[in-house]
Amino acid sequence: MAWTPQPPAPAQIDPTAAHRLAAAGEALLLDVREPEEHAGVHAPGSLLVPLGALGTFGTLGEGGAGDGEGSAREGGTGGGGLGAVRAAAGGRLVLAVCRSGTRSQTATELLNAHGVPTVNVAGGMRAWLRDGLPAHRNDLPAHRDECHCGGAI
Repeated sequence: MAWTPQPPAPAQIDPTAAHRLAAAGEALLLDVREPEEHAGVHAPGSLLVPLGALGTFGTLGEGGAGDGEGSAREGGTGGGGLGAVRAAAGGRLVLAVCRSGTRSQTATELLNAHGVPTVNVAGGMRAWLRDGLPAHRNDLPAHRDECHCGGAI
């Protein structure tokens, strides 16, 4: 039986480097958690498209990403899938994040397989918060006044 080479595992990036790239507009931060998780806490500028919606090929709907932050669909339910991510990324690198890095690893593999250059944020939002990076929290009054999360909260 012949040996079949396996593709390399998708690259990972630490949360601090991911924040720098996303804040500079050089990459799209893609949150693949569920809307309820995103509503509790999320990285500024992140686009919400739950992992389960990535298999769909729709496009950004009404109430879409606008400023690059929030949900791919009005009301924060995600959706639009691959087409939404492609449109929002606009050719930039995609940085996938979830709670701990497992779902975002799956999303990274899926997006790369469909020609969307994607890197996994190692450790997910747990590591993001542990590293003291900026986060919008629904329980803070300032969040409701300052966040532009596209109706996700």
